[in-house]
Order: sequence, then C-alpha cells, then structure tokens
Amino acid sequence: MSKHRHRLERNRASSLRAWHSGYTRPREARQDVMVDCGWGRLIFGQTFSSNEALASTLQKEKPGKRDIAMYLRDPHVVISQAPQGVFLDPSHTYRLWLDRYRPAAQPPKSFVVRLLNSREDAEAVNDLYIRQHLVPPGADFVWSRRADRLLTYVVAEEKGSGHILGVVLGVDHAEAFDDPENGSSLWALAVDAQAQQPGLGEALVRQLAEHYQARGRSFMDLSVMHDNLPAIHLYEKLGFVRVPVFSLKHKNPYNEPLYIAAAPEERLNPYADIIVREARRRGIAVEVLDEEQNYFELGFGGRSIVCRESLSELTTAIAMSRCDDKAVTHRVLAKAGLRVPAQVVSGDLDHDLAFLDHHARVVVKPAQGEQGDGISVDVRTPETLRQAIEVARQVSHRVLLEEFVEGQDLRVIVIGFEVVAAAVRQPAAITGTGRHTIEQLIEKQSRRRAAATGGESRIPLDDETRRAIAEAGYRLDSPLPEGETLIVRKTANLHTGGTIHDVTAQLHPTLVEVSRRAARALDIPVVGLDLLVPRVDGDQYVMIEANERPGLANHEPQPTAERFIDLLFPQTAT
Repeated sequence: MSKHRHRLERNRASSLRAWHSGYTRPREARQDVMVDCGWGRLIFGQTFSSNEALASTLQKEKPGKRDIAMYLRDPHVVISQAPQGVFLDPSHTYRLWLDRYRPAAQPPKSFVVRLLNSREDAEAVNDLYIRQHLVPPGADFVWSRRADRLLTYVVAEEKGSGHILGVVLGVDHAEAFDDPENGSSLWALAVDAQAQQPGLGEALVRQLAEHYQARGRSFMDLSVMHDNLPAIHLYEKLGFVRVPVFSLKHKNPYNEPLYIAAAPEERLNPYADIIVREARRRGIAVEVLDEEQNYFELGFGGRSIVCRESLSELTTAIAMSRCDDKAVTHRVLAKAGLRVPAQVVSGDLDHDLAFLDHHARVVVKPAQGEQGDGISVDVRTPETLRQAIEVARQVSHRVLLEEFVEGQDLRVIVIGFEVVAAAVRQPAAITGTGRHTIEQLIEKQSRRRAAATGGESRIPLDDETRRAIAEAGYRLDSPLPEGETLIVRKTANLHTGGTIHDVTAQLHPTLVEVSRRAARALDIPVVGLDLLVPRVDGDQYVMIEANERPGLANHEPQPTAERFIDLLFPQTAT
C-alpha cells in the first residue's frame, strides 16, 4: 500500500472512531474555532473545550445571520445547556471520500465552472443568494475572500452571456484549524432557478470536490435537509455516503420553520408567503382566511386589511374590472395618451382574416383570463388563426386580435403610483444535451421551475408548445443537440415556464413615467404593467396589459413586499 493510500485509510479509520467514541482534540490544536462565512459562522464543535462554551457561542449569533455548529460529540448535552436557544438541525450529513472520487467523463458545453475572480462575480453571487431566499453574505464579503485559502467560491458561468448561473462555497478544515482528519466541507450551493442548462448543481459539486482532491484533502462533507430528496439523490449518485454527524442551530426567526411545525393553514403560495413573511417581520398580525385561494388578513394598530396575494381592499372593484377585461384596459390606456397596439374583437371569419392580412402577424387572446391561458403569439396563417381563436374561446367567450409587436416582454411593478421593480420576461426554453429528447428536456425543466416556484411555473405540453417546436423544425421526440437552446413557448408568462430577469436599474425614465401614468389612469394602487420594448434603456414602448394581482415574489431582490406593506401600513415603514 502506498504512503498516500495508507494515510487516507488511517484518516478514515480515525473518522470512524471519532463518530463512535467522540473526537479527542490534540493538545496543541486551536480551540473554539469559528469560520465567518458571510451568512453566519461555521462553528467547529470538536474544537470547543466545553459544551457550555459551545452553547453560549451559538446563542451569540448576530442579527440576520445563520450560524451552524457541526461535529459535536454530545449534541444532546449542548441542547440541555440552552433548550430555549438552540435546536438539533433536521439535516443529514453526507461525506465524499476524495480518494474514491472520479471526475466526469465530459465537461459541460453550455457553461463553464471556475473560481470566482471579479467584483461582478461577487455581486452576481450575492444577488443569486437573495433570489434563492438564502442569507446573503454581501458582495463585499465575497469579493474580499477571492484569494482566500480558507474559503473558496466556485461559480458556473453561462457561455456567451457571462451570466452567473450557480455558486458553491467550500471551507478547508485544514486551513481553519490544522484539522487532523484533513477534511473540507461544501456549503451554500445555489443554482439559478431560471437556468435552462441541466447539470449545474452536479458540475459545481464536482469542481469543488476536484479542488480539494488536488489539495490532498481526505473528504468533503455537506449538510442537506432530510426531505430534500432531489439533492440527496444527486449526492448519492456522485458517491457521497451518509455519516452520523449532527449539527445545531440557534432558534431565530429565520430558522423557525425548522423547529416549529407550520400550521396546516400556512401552506400559502410564494406570492402570498412573501407578503406574510414581511408582515410578521414587522409585528403585523396575520390570519390566513383561505389557504387554497391565498386570502389572508393583516392587522396592526386597530386596523385590518384583507388581501389575496398582492390584491388588497385598497384596490376598488372598478379598478379591478378595468384590468380584468383586456379590451377595457386597452381603451383606458389609449385614452390616457399611452401607446398601445392595434386591437379588435374577433368577429366573423372575413373580419378576422382582414385584420391578419393587414398586420401579417397577430396575437390572439381571451378578453378575460390570466396566467397566459388561451394566448397564441405570432400567428401568421389563416388556419393557425382559426385554431388560436378556438383555444382562446375556451377561456373567454370574447376573443381579441392584436397586432404582433416585436420587442422584449417587460413587466413593471407600480406600488403607490411609484415604480418599484422592472423585469424582462423570457419565454420557456431548454438547452440540449445530445442525449435527451425535447419532451424529456421540457419535463426536466418543468420540474426545476415547479420546485423553484412552489409549483407555480410549469411548461405545458399543449398545442402552443408543439407549434413553437414545429416552427423550429423539431418534434417532441426529437433529440436536441448538445448546447443548442430551443424556445418552446412564444409567450413569456411565468406560469407557462417563462423566466424573469431584473432590469430595474436600467429602466429608461420615459418607461418609469408612462408606468406611473398608466397606474393613475387605471386608478389602481398596486399593478403589474406589461410592455413590449426594443430596449429597456430606451424610450420606445407599447403597453399591452395590466395585472391587478402581480406576483411580487418574482421580482426579488427588489423590495416589492416591503413597499406593499408600506402602502398598507405606512406607520410600520422603515
């Protein structure tokens, strides 16, 4: 047996003894070791001199942070020292023995995985953590650790665009405290929920494992929630094995769902949940009235307001009805002097064909409806027009024909007649692997989008999807070449698998002003306006629709929920 192999086997045996008999700290080893990871401290329990000291340290967690204590010999005893302050984390620990790890046969082609190396990377990483509802470390913190041997940030970058699609943090235990077990660990793995490329999480984990393998580390550990079955499946596929290592956390508002079971009525969708969480953070009372339809009542200072997601009692029935009927919306906006596309109500066949002949490309949509139901975009032929009208009539008896306008699909959120957020919406798309069919890729992408949005976003396998695929020259059972991106829907609606990308900082002042004017014309305090624009930093636009119940959760990291609660209860604004 080689010296290297002998050392690894000795370390593995040492680890097994440690799990069963307790870790014995070397006489000269560092004591009470903590590593600041930005989101909180990683506390190495095996380095603490006493359980009392460990319990005291965990309770000194800074506001807004999320500490975790790992590798404890007696977690039950530590809890007994502070039963009101700490709890046993319901996560499993998995370990990858790096001498057994083997790299992937082929690297990914549509993205690259590399070390973080720029200030722009750091800012993108911090934004990604916010969008994934993780405690952000702060861009300054991430950037300051770019050359750190203790902490290592690995990012996945989309080829061509340079967008950061994922990130993972590694901690080198040998650098932290001369770990005699020669270990390392993986933390804060986050992948953009809107990314089209499959295999991002696996590629990030592999890159970090290879990084520590090259450093000669013996193993890489990670902690994963016990019910996160997709992640556990991935880790086990890569060779991770579960080990009896436990962790403790501090009882704080962020961790509350981990140690207090949610009441059945608390199962709200993401659009209601983001508002409820912000209300509770401010001490506003919340009563869920109807979990299925996401109705809840907020109360503060003797005043109460009933909401359904971002629709509240402050929106009048008149304003809501104006937004509900797209033809009425069109007339109100046009009367206010805002640019709108040509639009007619579908009539007899000759009337409809004349409109198509005049504009060549049209949009067909129900006069009333939401979430993109029944909409067909870029209709060009008489037969497709007839089919699209029939689909729209299944949603509403009145059908609208509208001229098709090229441009980016822009959603602007206006709260209290001020623009709070803006984002470009992109239609559902998949990226080929060369092995999977288009139908398989759509199903994979749908699962990712559903998991990321609480089941709100999926790509339907309907006639509209088949039409988009056929126009690109494919069928559902066609394999998609590796690295090729295929748009599988014409509409960019989030409920049909679309993605949304924040452009608030780039929004042209003209677009800000016309959005305010539209909200005033509709006399609605909270609204999501849909525009088509050649560029978000230009002044050209047409205004398409207004949504009286926009999804505020789609616009993080912009403070949409905060501004909504400010509107309802201004006395709680900070």
